[in-house]
Amino acid sequence: MTSTSESGHLSPDEIRERYRIEREKRLRSDGTGQFKTIAGEWADFGRDPFSDPNFTRDAVKEETEVVIVGAGFGGMLAAHHLRKAGITNFRMIDLAGDFGGTWYWNRYPNCACDVESYVYLPLLEETGYMPTEKYVKAYEIFAYCQLLGRTLDLYSKALFQTEVEDMRWDDESQRWHTTTSRGDDLSSKFVIIAGGVLHRPKLPDVDGIRGFKGKMFHTSRWDYGYTGGSPTEKMVNLADKRVGIIGTGATAVQAVPKLAEAAKELYVFQRTPALVGKRNNKPTDPEWFKTLKPGWQAERIVNFTQAITGSQPEVDMVADEWTKLFWTDTRKFPESEEEAAALEQLDFDNVQMIRDHIANIVTDPEIAKKLMPWYSQACKRPCFHDEYLPAFNRSNVHLVDTDGHGINEIGENGPIFDGVEYPVDLLIFASGYEVTSDYHHRLGFDPKGRGGVPLSQAWGTGPSTLQGVLTRGFPNMLMISTVQGAQATNFLHSISTVAEHVGWLVAKAKADGITTMEPIEAAQEEWFNLLLGQVFGIARYNAVCTPGYLNREGEAGDMTTARSMAWMTSVMGFIDHVAAWRARGDLAGLEVHTA
Repeated sequence: MTSTSESGHLSPDEIRERYRIEREKRLRSDGTGQFKTIAGEWADFGRDPFSDPNFTRDAVKEETEVVIVGAGFGGMLAAHHLRKAGITNFRMIDLAGDFGGTWYWNRYPNCACDVESYVYLPLLEETGYMPTEKYVKAYEIFAYCQLLGRTLDLYSKALFQTEVEDMRWDDESQRWHTTTSRGDDLSSKFVIIAGGVLHRPKLPDVDGIRGFKGKMFHTSRWDYGYTGGSPTEKMVNLADKRVGIIGTGATAVQAVPKLAEAAKELYVFQRTPALVGKRNNKPTDPEWFKTLKPGWQAERIVNFTQAITGSQPEVDMVADEWTKLFWTDTRKFPESEEEAAALEQLDFDNVQMIRDHIANIVTDPEIAKKLMPWYSQACKRPCFHDEYLPAFNRSNVHLVDTDGHGINEIGENGPIFDGVEYPVDLLIFASGYEVTSDYHHRLGFDPKGRGGVPLSQAWGTGPSTLQGVLTRGFPNMLMISTVQGAQATNFLHSISTVAEHVGWLVAKAKADGITTMEPIEAAQEEWFNLLLGQVFGIARYNAVCTPGYLNREGEAGDMTTARSMAWMTSVMGFIDHVAAWRARGDLAGLEVHTA
């Protein structure tokens, strides 16, 4: 399902050497420290431009069964599974002004999901909703989140524009106490933390940001008041503006085409080229959608995950560039030298196919060359888009390739590279999100468990959990996270899986009269060793990857870092594991107390 290299292309030895050179020029001594946290003096970059700044409400003081932190898909699905189990006494908290999580914040032009909407959007059968396209835009996903909020009757449960300030366990009352920025005081038996993965933006740690005289913002806080337009309308205010965008990852790949259409001049500052293949989006055929039988979505979700993790199902239901590129898992640990060579060559061929695609689209050979990726196919999340590459054929679009070094200085008029300042009126940071920072840091608060011990201290030498959901010393605290938990290319497959598991645990506790549950230390270590045993093929693969968030910017790993790993093989294995654990019914590995 892949093309083969054309004659005249580099030999395997030459490709390995090119990969090595490209990787090493991007390695930095500061690793993940090369980014600024949007807090403190940088907090204004995190301001919510989408909600009412004058919003007020009365503080809520109540006792409830469950407090859910997060109102994205993770929190909404956790609430859904609680409701299915008959648990309706819960409260939801989110900093955003509505449901949606990632899809509340990301409203930049052209923003869309890179995974097929029929496998990404949860509960399509329950809502009866038909996505308009194979890959729907962010504004439609946000609207769908609002539809879910109404369908599942969650709005009455939600405290929006509200930040958790403190969450602490009280041994005497055997309850969690949560206080917020709105003066709320909530007491609950359980807390479910669905803090999300792509919600806390970061900035590059570049000298001179504050000295820049123009307008600037992060892509997740898009200012349509400045640019004009909307997610569906042209940004007319940019017609006489010079715009710079720092970053060429998945966000920039989507935003650049619309900026190119609107701006007088667009400068794209690149450290590492994205792996950009075809998207081939198309409208949903209503007649096809009507033929889908009950259970179709669950079947299709599983089929997609199997297709991109090397299981090679008999039928490829999704049949897109994801399934073509990852039909064979080139990261797996080979059983022989011959298999290792075959997997490596397949990976080489797949990336060469992408480079050929770039050469065919971008008319200037020098620009095309700078846009070509020189790293293995799974080193960064691939980007599939049909408008990004053609944007570089426009006369008003300028690629500023930093040869792997990135922008390290911004003058009062714009970014500076190699002694040249690029004057811009608007500077946009497409610099991504905190993915590998400490869990409590991404949450924005530090839960305090037994004896007032904060999670940051309890996890001082790295996370310890059972199934990525429960951690010792923090009774009845359940996490929906990739920290020692499930992860998948289709985030919603893993999120849905863990949300269902969390709902089952709360329901089990209620049915069995369990007052507290937490893992025993031995079970946590057994879980970590299980995760560790899966990592060898991926560790081998990542050892030659160019720096990025998937490998903590190329930092040398230690055991503290290793303890943050997720379930690294297919999420199907995680599903089977926790399903078998639930079926036994004995809550093995948990210390439980009953009333």
